Amino acid sequence: MTHVVCQPCDGCRYTDCVVVCPVQCFYEGETMLYINPDECIDCEACVPECPVEAIFHEDDIPAQWQSYIQLNADMAPQSPSITERKTPLADKNKNT
Repeated sequence: MTHVVCQPCDGCRYTDCVVVCPVQCFYEGETMLYINPDECIDCEACVPECPVEAIFHEDDIPAQWQSYIQLNADMAPQSPSITERKTPLADKNKNT
């Protein structure tokens, strides 16, 4: 089982979740983060850290976001690993 980053992350990309991940399974896309399902140990440490509530256990993903399961699986291996907090896109967009 794994956790999945869903639509609320798209466009804001907060990184509070990555600093608490014990296995470094987060990856940085252009507009959102992804969790590699082969690396996630289902510890749930990231869930309460997400300020936009974008991380769900794969069994609890709302119906409209089911496609994010495959999106995370596809995009995580293609994206750079992220382990440190960065300025969220939401904050960068406010300053432009």
